[in-house]
Amino acid sequence: MKNDFTDQCVVITGATGGLGAEMCRQFGRRGAWIAALDMHASKLDALQAELEAAGITCAVWTCDVTDAGQCQTAVEAAAKHFGGIDVLVCNAGISHRSAFAETELQVIHQVMNVNFWGAVHVTKPAIPFLRERRGRIVAISSVAGFAPLIARTAYAASKHAVQGFYSSLRGELADDGVSVTLACPSFVATGIEKNQLGKDGGPVQHAYKTIGQPMSPADAVSEIVDAAYRREQIRVIGRVGRISWLLSRAAPGFYERQMVRRLKSETG
Repeated sequence: MKNDFTDQCVVITGATGGLGAEMCRQFGRRGAWIAALDMHASKLDALQAELEAAGITCAVWTCDVTDAGQCQTAVEAAAKHFGGIDVLVCNAGISHRSAFAETELQVIHQVMNVNFWGAVHVTKPAIPFLRERRGRIVAISSVAGFAPLIARTAYAASKHAVQGFYSSLRGELADDGVSVTLACPSFVATGIEKNQLGKDGGPVQHAYKTIGQPMSPADAVSEIVDAAYRREQIRVIGRVGRISWLLSRAAPGFYERQMVRRLKSETG
């Protein structure tokens, strides 16, 4: 494997989750210095110990991405620690599984606050450092960023917002040499269903369903890191993701009917 990111600082939010931790590993194996941001201090300590045992340079900062002040402090601290920022990965995210008509509005706000505003909060203070290095932004979106997803209205809305925001930001940063990559996986076996919110903000009570076989985090992240290296504008990840991309554009009505049929029970 080429050391494409040797001595480059990669800031990753949601760093202790399934995708986040795997991105720390894979960027680190390719030579990067990892700045890991997450709200779970004990998990950050365990992640740092794991990465350093593998010979990966890592520093960690406790950060709740819904707090703009914490994001600014963490980003500036990472830039100071490593001498700059080369890659920002906006990965922190949550989801819910519930019919909108039965979902409390605070659940919708919480998902938007983490998935959309969390990404915005960490991106704003990183831009000056990324401009200095002609760096990269990687925003973790989803198939739900370009296609409907029943029982996850807030999640789909947040990912559509991420797509619109970063697609527009790309044009603003192009003259500075900063690339913006949207990574759009389908279902990935990260265990996200264990932390999904129910209609009242508590645990989901009904069974979790997927379309197709979920990808492994390692396979999904391999594509994300490659897309970042190539400075691609968008990478739709996995077979189910690519089929969804094509069907949702070529036959949107058919796509929606099939999606609803397969995931109807998710509305609880």
